[in-house]
Amino acid sequence: MPIALAAAATLTLGTTLSSAAPTAFAADPGGAAKVAKLTKEIKALEKSYGGNLEQLRDARQDAKDALEKARDLNTDLAQTRAAVAQLAASQYINNGLDPTAQLLSSDDPGALLDGAALASHVSQNKAAKVKQIQVLVGRQDQARREAQQKIKKLEADISEISQRKEQVKKLLKKYKPESPKVGSGGMTARMVKVRDEIDAELGPFPTIGCTRPGDPQDHGTGRACDFMESTAGSMPSAARMAHGDQVAAYAIKHAGRLGIKYIIWRQRIYDMRSPGWKGMSDRGGITQNHMDHNHISVF
Repeated sequence: MPIALAAAATLTLGTTLSSAAPTAFAADPGGAAKVAKLTKEIKALEKSYGGNLEQLRDARQDAKDALEKARDLNTDLAQTRAAVAQLAASQYINNGLDPTAQLLSSDDPGALLDGAALASHVSQNKAAKVKQIQVLVGRQDQARREAQQKIKKLEADISEISQRKEQVKKLLKKYKPESPKVGSGGMTARMVKVRDEIDAELGPFPTIGCTRPGDPQDHGTGRACDFMESTAGSMPSAARMAHGDQVAAYAIKHAGRLGIKYIIWRQRIYDMRSPGWKGMSDRGGITQNHMDHNHISVF
């Protein structure tokens, strides 16, 4: 379309619709990215909470449907505006003449037939199209508000369930089975704190063995505990071995706060006085090599 024609079409359209529609209009309610983010949060909740969060999936679907409705209405709005713009262009081309009169006076009426028929049709429906734009603007704005409300509801639902998840985790930690304990007498207060915290955070264990009277090392003075991952000297399963890795990592991470001196696990020692895992000699068995338990000593 020539520049002059485009300018005239724009001018005519702007004059015709100045009271019918705003000059700027958001094509997207801006919620698609937020719905995607909330979907990830739902998946994270499902993974950690293990619950059947159907209500979140329903709320998310409502929000997605509302966004799609808003986008569809915006497409309809754009198409209707284009039709009126085409009317403005047709009027400019015909210099304001009635398309039917131009058709009758033309040397080649067939060449004008399609364009004239379209212009006449649009002209006859001009008022209806302008009214349709007004209706679509209202519907799109309402759809956008509905989408935003549904997204807010989805956020609130996720927040509520997240809070309940934390409450459930605390209850599980409080009332979960306790690890069987051996040698609880004569322990130092620091070792009791380490044992109880690790059991609360990562237990239960098959057994936790602590004080052994007559032991020349920390077990004898109540400054060490063995956090068993299996029983009867058997090799732990892959899952329990992974659990033992978690126990060692937790002890290292919180060593400064808890007063931990060293950890022995899987024939290696991690001494806080010289940080880093170091290999140990073969002592001849699964338990002797600490393959089935974390030995944790405190200062």
